[in-house]
Amino acid sequence: MHWSKPLRLHLGVLIVASLLCTSMPIIWMAFSHGREAAVSAGVQQMREMSLRLIEGYRNTLQGGTEAVALAATLPQLTSPPPQDLQAKQNFFLEVLRSLPDATSIYAGYPDGSYLQVINAARRDVRQTLAAPDGTAVAIRTIARPQSADAISTLGFLDSRTRLIEERNVKNGSFDPRQRPWYQSVIREGAAVSVGPYVTGTLKVPTLTVAAPMKDNGKVVVGINIHLRTIGRLLDAQGISPRARAYLMDDADNLVAHSDPTIMAKLLDIWSRSAGPVDTKAGNLDTSLETVARLRRDPAFASGGLARLQFDGENYLVQIAPVDVSGLFKGNVAAIVVPLEDLVAQANRLLVHNLLIAAALLVAGVAASVLLSRMVSRSLNRLADEARRIGDLDITEKPVSHSWITEINTLAGALAASRRAIGQFALYVPREVVRRIVNPGGGAFVKAKRQDVTVLFTDIRDFTTISEQHSPEEVVDILSAYFELLNTIAERHGGTVVQYLGDSIFVMWNAPVQDALHAEHGCRCALAMKEAIDGLNNANRKGGRPELFTRFGLHSGPAVVGSFGAISRQQYTAMGDTINVASRLEGLNKDYQTSILVSEAVRDAVADHFDLRPLGLVHLKGRAEQVGIWELTGENSDQSIDVQQQARTS
Repeated sequence: MHWSKPLRLHLGVLIVASLLCTSMPIIWMAFSHGREAAVSAGVQQMREMSLRLIEGYRNTLQGGTEAVALAATLPQLTSPPPQDLQAKQNFFLEVLRSLPDATSIYAGYPDGSYLQVINAARRDVRQTLAAPDGTAVAIRTIARPQSADAISTLGFLDSRTRLIEERNVKNGSFDPRQRPWYQSVIREGAAVSVGPYVTGTLKVPTLTVAAPMKDNGKVVVGINIHLRTIGRLLDAQGISPRARAYLMDDADNLVAHSDPTIMAKLLDIWSRSAGPVDTKAGNLDTSLETVARLRRDPAFASGGLARLQFDGENYLVQIAPVDVSGLFKGNVAAIVVPLEDLVAQANRLLVHNLLIAAALLVAGVAASVLLSRMVSRSLNRLADEARRIGDLDITEKPVSHSWITEINTLAGALAASRRAIGQFALYVPREVVRRIVNPGGGAFVKAKRQDVTVLFTDIRDFTTISEQHSPEEVVDILSAYFELLNTIAERHGGTVVQYLGDSIFVMWNAPVQDALHAEHGCRCALAMKEAIDGLNNANRKGGRPELFTRFGLHSGPAVVGSFGAISRQQYTAMGDTINVASRLEGLNKDYQTSILVSEAVRDAVADHFDLRPLGLVHLKGRAEQVGIWELTGENSDQSIDVQQQARTS
């Protein structure tokens, strides 16, 4: 079997291959140099972005540190509330205005007094405090907690610091002296950083910067920054969509994360805890353990870039300390960026070259498709036409037109072949023509011996009918008659070999192999008789003569193939079997029957058809007697089976 593919495929492969051979080296060189440049540019961008990121974080904490340092020098804050209450509130309000990232600022006193100004711009803060609509600031006051006239209120101010509502609240278990920020300052006697821990008023995790008053070390002022704010400050999306940044304390605990999902888990952990929490678990971020080891390496602890692998992907990691004015010592910020993201960003510089190469390739493919379609479309039409001719579909069709002269010439030759084969099929059995025009047809037409079943028919008194009607009428009558019998013969698998005047010669098991040729021949004869009866009914009504037909059937060996001169041959069968069938047809006249079959046919189909024995007879020109039977019908059971098979098929 020879390998072959459509013409359009060969043309397409040839053009695409030539384009690839010229463009691929150029694309590869551009990609190699571009990738190196992309990595270098990505590393530089990461350094710049990480410095800006850490600087923004430091600025936020630095603002809180400076605000606390300034508050520690304010004389009005030394006295506990309600003394100088308005001055204290005004100062705290100014601090919150200048530090939008701060959650609250407050002061705690050794007698348990407490003053806190809360930024209520966040919806979750307002919900926690059950603040009325329009609240911008909340003020919590605890004054003279140990006396009978103790004051504990929660006031709500609008954006213009006008009082909206004030509520009396119970102190409950809240005591500023028990809070971690107060105790740390008293213990250290200096400014401290505390956190993360859960605040007493808002019940949210926070970082705190607190310091003692200069004039009274027992009075502590502090400022809170919500962990969610820290997570927002660590946003690394400017470097890469998948980049992440996070804050770790000196014990390698995760403090804040840029990923909102991880930050939400972290906030939930801190919110449900009353004390220190271990957040070193790798399920929060798979890079935590590796970064914790990396921060101990002096080569990377102060901002050096490391290339590491997490989850089968390469990353660039930068670690930088984030202590502020001596506070938050040991805290570091880690920035983790997928290396592929950096390359992908820088690869935008290569898009122009790649698009040009792709455009050339697409143009080449499009050109090959158009060219191949122009050629192969016409060739496919011609191939389809040749296949139809091989299948003896000889319906006249318009000649295909192409822009290529050779294809038009071929189309004209095929049209002439169709007409010639169509005419040939009118004079030779269709199956014979189909076998001849197919490959290997030359071997098919050679004569060979094989068993066949032969049917001969003849119209009773046809000479009289011809005498009583004009030649044109006789032709019309015979044409309808032959068309009917030819159709029935083909339907039953028979081949009409020859028309002999008013008779036809039908054969089974040649040229198409048929294991049940005798059975099919009998069934065909019965079907022809029934169809002719119907035709005669129509002829009587139309004033045409009735055509009473006699049938002779015989099975046996014969030589089948092409016979005749070298220049002109005929496909037929020869031998005693053919002569016997012809003689049986003639005996119907003596026995007043319609269908006579031989003993050979009877032996092959006795179980399937109704046969009436008529004895032995001498046939003209034959020494041996032949047993003959009249075929009267098909067994009822067999008839039902045949009908069911016909309906199923």
